[in-house]
Amino acid sequence: MDALVLRGCAGGSEHSSRWTGVTVRPNLLAGEDIPPAPQQKRSLEKRARLKEAGLALFGEKGYESTSVDEIARRAKLAVGTFYQHFRSKRQLLLALMDELLEKLSQLDFRPSAATDVRAVVHELLARAFSHDLRYLGAYRAWREALLSDAELGRKQVEIHAWTTARVTTVFQLLQQLPGARAGVDVPGLARVMDSFFWNLLGQAVLMPKVELNRWIDSATHLIYHAMFADRAGRAQRPKPG
Repeated sequence: MDALVLRGCAGGSEHSSRWTGVTVRPNLLAGEDIPPAPQQKRSLEKRARLKEAGLALFGEKGYESTSVDEIARRAKLAVGTFYQHFRSKRQLLLALMDELLEKLSQLDFRPSAATDVRAVVHELLARAFSHDLRYLGAYRAWREALLSDAELGRKQVEIHAWTTARVTTVFQLLQQLPGARAGVDVPGLARVMDSFFWNLLGQAVLMPKVELNRWIDSATHLIYHAMFADRAGRAQRPKPG
């Protein structure tokens, strides 16, 4: 899953015109007959407990092996309470993934004009994955559910189109930093890295943190060398005598 999802720029920035054209995130709950969100604090707390239980169980067991009964038990609630909030575990999964997209849409990943460009790239990746990891269970279940649910597959296409557009925007902004290579195929690089990020997120649920950090370091290396000339290569060569 793409970790580099951007939120719109509020104006006053030299890059605001780029950000205002960014497409709205997919609404995964559109057309779903989900019970309305509760208003009372106690009911809101119950819904939050069901979501937490779903995240945990989806991460531990996957989608097919997790039942509504187990989610209710993990949340310490009656099964009937589950159905007051979600009509199925599929709806719960959609709600969790939609929540993930909403949180990602609010993140600001505009790169700073720092001298150390490699550090800028690493910071963007580390910041993004720090927000994604809470939803690893949901994404593990999502990838499994895609295999047997054509409608989820159509939603996945929308998600990838959205995230790829945002990775493209990030790379376009990176290209404005000192040392950027000319002629980089930014859309092509964005598509490749978007798939890489989603696949990494899908595997991260089983990874020790140290291994995930190694993958982030590797991604930083790939992006940096794809988009920026090495300092040594840019150093002025001595004139032939």
